[in-house]
Amino acid sequence: MATYTQIFYHIVYSTKYRNPYMDISNRDLLFKFIWGVLNKKECHLYRINGVRDHIHLFTHLHPSIALSDLVKDIKLASSAFIKEQNLFKGFNGWQDGYSAFTHTVKEKHRLIEYIKNQEIHHKKVSYISELKTLLDEHGVRYNEKFLS
Repeated sequence: MATYTQIFYHIVYSTKYRNPYMDISNRDLLFKFIWGVLNKKECHLYRINGVRDHIHLFTHLHPSIALSDLVKDIKLASSAFIKEQNLFKGFNGWQDGYSAFTHTVKEKHRLIEYIKNQEIHHKKVSYISELKTLLDEHGVRYNEKFLS
């Protein structure tokens, strides 16, 4: 019997201390690299985008991959790539944690558009405000001290 799944994750994580190091000029190189990491793990990337201090990924999660392992592998590989290629001056790594939210196929196109428009969105809304909204919308309890 074959395995059939539809597991969509919206993954969000920031630079260490939320430092705004990710200049727009080299983000596409980083995003292509992350797409390669996901592709090697048989995860389909629907959309990736971000701003100076954080990234959003919308991906299918292969059933043999644990979410925490995937995020760890993306962060480790991309951090090394950023440093080797000197993509972002002053970059000192990713935050320790991440946020991840599941979505239905009906939400797919809305979420793709949301991630696509991060630059516009963050002219009005800070990362922390956005994260709190996402956590609240998904009913995730959180401790304010870890968000500041």
